[in-house]
Amino acid sequence: MHELTALAGILTALTVGVISLGPSFVMVARMAVSSSRSRALGASLGMGAGGMFFGAAALLGLQGIFHAVPALYIALKVLGGLYLCYLGFLIFRSASHPLTTAAGTQGKTTSVKSFWLGLTTQVSNPKTAIVYASVFAAFLPPHFSFSFAASLLLMVFLVEAGWYSLVALLLSSPKPQQAYLSYKSWVDRAAGLVMFGLGLKLVTSATKA
Repeated sequence: MHELTALAGILTALTVGVISLGPSFVMVARMAVSSSRSRALGASLGMGAGGMFFGAAALLGLQGIFHAVPALYIALKVLGGLYLCYLGFLIFRSASHPLTTAAGTQGKTTSVKSFWLGLTTQVSNPKTAIVYASVFAAFLPPHFSFSFAASLLLMVFLVEAGWYSLVALLLSSPKPQQAYLSYKSWVDRAAGLVMFGLGLKLVTSATKA
């Protein structure tokens, strides 16, 4: 019973965190309106895999590692922030470029690339690591079974991938895509600036630590 209570508490807390705006939402939302539904769904699966990565790390004592080696967390913030800044720059730079469509086998390739882009975007945000570590530390029972750990990681994947898949499905419908095409340069510049700003905030917060 205590494992079920812990599972419910962790999933509830993570769900609240997942639906909040951040780099992952910006990436999936832009991909959904600017590219294709399959690519956005591929990125959503990458977000789910990233959640499982952080979940597994939290189960292995991520919070304790950060407390023992504070410099590691600072390094992760700097590297993650720089990566988000890089993604933001790429999005901003492509604002004036026309869209290109992919078909056939190329569509499968871009979906795989989208998966890795989603995964790296998720993993590059060390704040997500802290959220997972804190939530797991608060709700995780002192002793838990392998089945509990496996179920928890599966549910984490479903929560992360499920939310971003919903975003992908909604924003890849015709009306949002038509609106995007009408204001592509402005939307891309705004998305790029938001991504760059989130990365810069991570870097500056690391230097103040």
